[in-house]
Order: sequence, then C-alpha cells, then structure tokens
Amino acid sequence: QIRRTPITGIGLPVVLGCAVEYVAPLQSIGKNFGLGYMYGGIMVAGLFIIIIAKPFAHLRKYFPLVVTGSLITLIGFTLMPVAFQNIGGGDATAKAFGNPTHLFLGFFTALVIVVLNIWAKGFLKQISILIGILVGSVVAVLMGTVDFAAVGQAHWAQLPQFFYFGTPRFEWSSIATLILAALTCMIESTGVYFALGDITGRKLDDRDLEHGYRSEGIAAILGGLFNTFPYSTFSQNVGIVQLSGIKKLTPIYYSAFMLMILGLIPKFGAVATLIPSSVLGGAMLVMFGMVGAQGIKMLSKVELNNKNLLIIAVSIGFGLGVTTQPQLFQYLPATVQVIMSNGMVVGSFTAVILNILLNHTSLSKKVEEDI
Repeated sequence: QIRRTPITGIGLPVVLGCAVEYVAPLQSIGKNFGLGYMYGGIMVAGLFIIIIAKPFAHLRKYFPLVVTGSLITLIGFTLMPVAFQNIGGGDATAKAFGNPTHLFLGFFTALVIVVLNIWAKGFLKQISILIGILVGSVVAVLMGTVDFAAVGQAHWAQLPQFFYFGTPRFEWSSIATLILAALTCMIESTGVYFALGDITGRKLDDRDLEHGYRSEGIAAILGGLFNTFPYSTFSQNVGIVQLSGIKKLTPIYYSAFMLMILGLIPKFGAVATLIPSSVLGGAMLVMFGMVGAQGIKMLSKVELNNKNLLIIAVSIGFGLGVTTQPQLFQYLPATVQVIMSNGMVVGSFTAVILNILLNHTSLSKKVEEDI
C-alpha cells in the first residue's frame, strides 16, 4: 500500500490487518464445510476485490466529506466496545472478566499514553502508544499475570508454508458470503483512505482508491495461499497516525521490513501474544477515541445545514444502534445478516443514500424548506 506502482499502492501510511468483518462468516464456513472452503472463499473474495476495484473507485463522488466524516466518526465509536471488552480481559463470558487486575492494567496503560501525549516531546510522544503497551506489559509481568510457556515452546526460525492447514476448496454459498464481507471491508477502507488523506493533507482521486482496493485484494489472496486470514485496511491506524504525528512513509517502510523479518522468527510472535488483552484494550481506548475525533474534525469542515445535519444524525444513529443490538436482524437470511449486523456498513449505506436524496435530488429543496 505505501509504495505506488502503476497498478497497486495508494501511497499513504496504510496498514493491513485481519478484518473483523470476516470472523463470523469464516466461523460458519469452517464449522459447516471445513478449513479448505474457508481459504478457497478467501482467495475468491480477494479476486473479486481486484476485479471491482476500478468501478468501485468511481463511486468516490458518493463519498463527500459529510459521508466520509460520518463514517470515520462511526468507525471510532463502533470500535469502542471492542476496547472495553479487552480491558475487561477479552472474553466477556469468562468468570474473570472485569477482574480488578484487568481493569487496573487497561486504564493504567491508557493513562500512560495520555500522560506521554500531554507532557512528552518529540520521539517519546511519537511512540507513546508503544511505550504505553510496553509499560503495561511490564507491570502485568510484575503482577504475575503473564505465562511465558508459549515462548519456550516456539521455534527460533520457520519459513511460511503454502496450504499449511489444507488445500483451498470452493463452494458457492461460502464464496458469496465472503464476497459480501469483502464489500463491507471496502466500504470501511474507503473511509479510512479519506481520513488518512485528510491527516496527511493529500487529496485522493479515483486512481488512488483503485490502487488501494487492488492491494487489499492481493493481500486477501496471499492470506488464502498461506492459510491465514483475509486482510483489509486497519482503521486503528488512523488513530496511531494522528497521535504519533508520523505522516511520512519512510518509517512505515522500516516497520514493514522489520515485521517481515520478525515473521520468520516464531519466538517473537510468541512474545507478542504475551501482551495481556487488558493492556491492548487500554491502548485501543485511546486509538479508537482518536479515530472518532478525526471524524468529528472532518465533519467540522462540512457546511452544517439542515440536510447535512440530518445525514450525520441518522447515519451515526443507525450505525451505533446496529452495533449495540446486532441481534435485531437475527431472523433475516444469513447472507443479509452479514451486512445488516455490521454497524459501520449500515451507517455507511445510510449516509450515502441520504446524501444522494438530500443533496442530489429534488427532495433537497423540500427538506431545506421544511426542516
């Protein structure tokens, strides 16, 4: 994503990671059909993203600032429950969920990050999130909540293998479900691209979006080949870029190279898994809050007339409502639930449709007169 080529790369500090939108569909596919069908569906979904990258990019005109600002605000707010779930210990059904130790580690980590952002200068301020996670993890070790057994069992070096868990297989309903999940990821990625463009002061065009989508499709195919997961743009990175102030691509190049090397050393991966969920939750609390704040900042540049206020209010309301009550659509077909149970997608569709109706049709004048 960071290197622009004739066909790929948006040229922004974009980080790809495992997309949460795929989790429920993949669980269902794995349970009903098997691992091979999961990875086959992932590869086809990636190919689908590559194919529709160009026409989807032409929809940019339907994502003005009032829509993208609402989407980014919604992304930050809808991710907040994930942060608090991690602060509580990760598994909300566990007996230890909400244990005072978890709460202390989570809020202590968030406090360290906030303090560094207020009083630290230069490099220390830029890496405040990393320092917060490290300090929180060290405190967790001192409190005896970290088990190092996994580190001792991990190998020092190992090359990735194609089809480690099995050969990809293909089944139409699995493919269709994952294609729907891919579409939801593309909508979220659109908002993240515009948010990063706003932070870095770069105006994006259709070609930039096309290259960004295509890169995600390639990453998803690689995920299927190596039996991992489909990847999409991490919205959390908006908060990191905003907090650190690092907008240049050079540090991202170095980070990517280091991650590639560390990916060949399983012991480092095992060390990363030792970070307590509560510590990660504390960092997420700040990062997701910054994502939402960036969305509000974008909305502050919008002309807040009656029509735009209606778009913002209804889209964010729908998105947050679905996020808090996803079971609302439990009686609808499973393929429909993939879309309707995702607050970010519902909010995005609502914002786009209302923007078209209120700003690009004859209805706009009536609304302006009546409200």
